[in-house]
Amino acid sequence: MKKVRSGHFTAYILKCADGTLYSGYANDLEKRLKTHNEGKGAKYTRGRLPVIVAWHQDFKYYKAAVKKEAALKRLTKKEKEKLIKKNH
Repeated sequence: MKKVRSGHFTAYILKCADGTLYSGYANDLEKRLKTHNEGKGAKYTRGRLPVIVAWHQDFKYYKAAVKKEAALKRLTKKEKEKLIKKNH
């Protein structure tokens, strides 16, 4: 039987200082944002600081957040911008 990880998970899109977008997931979005902005997050964001949260969606299950992150990574920048605009 597989263990189901439940709790609080978030898929997110960050807007980087250079205008690019980065997608990820975390179990603590505030902590993850701080890590990114300290230059200790993803290699992609390190040279594009500071970053801000442009969009996020919360999930109860880890697997759902990971699936959403994968879907976000497949979107074009234009599609991500449309999603961000739609939810603000």
